[in-house]
Amino acid sequence: MAQIGKLLLLPGDGIGPEVMAQVRRLIDWLATHRDVQFAIEEGLIGGSAYDDCGAPLSDATMASAMAADAVLLGAVGGPKWDALPFDKKPERGLLRIRKEMGLFANLRPAIVFDALADASSLKRDRVEGLDILIVRELTGGIYFGEPKGIEDIGGGQRRGVNTQVYTTEEIVRVGRVAFELAKKRGRRVCSVEKSNVMESGLLWREEITKLHGAEYADMELAHMYADNCAMQLVRAPKQFDVIVTDNLFGDMLSDEAAMLTGSLGMLPSASLGQADAGGRKALYEPVHGSAPDIAGQGIANPLATVLSFAMLLRYSFDRQAEADAIEAAVRDVLDGGMRTADILQPGMAKVSTSVMGDALLRALDKGIA
Repeated sequence: MAQIGKLLLLPGDGIGPEVMAQVRRLIDWLATHRDVQFAIEEGLIGGSAYDDCGAPLSDATMASAMAADAVLLGAVGGPKWDALPFDKKPERGLLRIRKEMGLFANLRPAIVFDALADASSLKRDRVEGLDILIVRELTGGIYFGEPKGIEDIGGGQRRGVNTQVYTTEEIVRVGRVAFELAKKRGRRVCSVEKSNVMESGLLWREEITKLHGAEYADMELAHMYADNCAMQLVRAPKQFDVIVTDNLFGDMLSDEAAMLTGSLGMLPSASLGQADAGGRKALYEPVHGSAPDIAGQGIANPLATVLSFAMLLRYSFDRQAEADAIEAAVRDVLDGGMRTADILQPGMAKVSTSVMGDALLRALDKGIA
């Protein structure tokens, strides 16, 4: 059986190992039933890495990530490591791997499965069938701009400074990712900024407009101010297909869109690097955190990690059929009334993490019957 690529698994902390274990079952299923096999390596990140080697990410694991075709992460963090120095905190491992892999485009789908439409904070008619993809620029903007810091300005006063800065290259490369993804969806991109009050936003609008005209004129492009986009996501979210925006606005808007779906436990994500002849560096992870309060109890929802694995198959290995099969299995299980505690609804069957994994495998088996 030929291996299709190198895959690094980083279960991490809290519920990370529990949800990653269900993905390992899917990987085994694909090897048996679809002739899809990976060269798999597993490593430590976050608090578990600190406990092992005194750092939230070892140089050896970082090297493995750089050599992999894709990385799948569980979760990092927990109160056990809250008192660590800033540079040793579990989250620093995640930030390092994103930086050194050059992961500049964060993909956050907001998909409402029909069986979960009533779990949304909005009415069913507003979210039923919702399928939005938010593309967030991840390595620039106000989180990384200089100067930044807090300074004493005398008289008992201090000043905090953060700088919002973007270059043409940073805008164009994330815009190109958004347009290329929209080609495979509804062919509509909405670019979001604040060009009415921010020069960086004006540059963003101008560069996205130029890119559209030069390379994607056959697709639909709309522009929207970030505050209006926040309102529209609540008023009429199904008007959007692909949203592309900067680091700050993407951080906020993707969390808002996430809540339209009813549960963070259902949301996958991907972070992509620059495409070149050797492929594209990529990290996939569920949106939920490490949930230390339920870790070890076998009740965590594995579906966000499972759906992140489906994104991995789709974007890093071009295995569309296998990604579709896993997403269909998730839909089938939800339609059948199985729920982990975080998405439990009246009249549904409450199941454990492993039983949800069992159900996914049965659904996959049914799909090939």
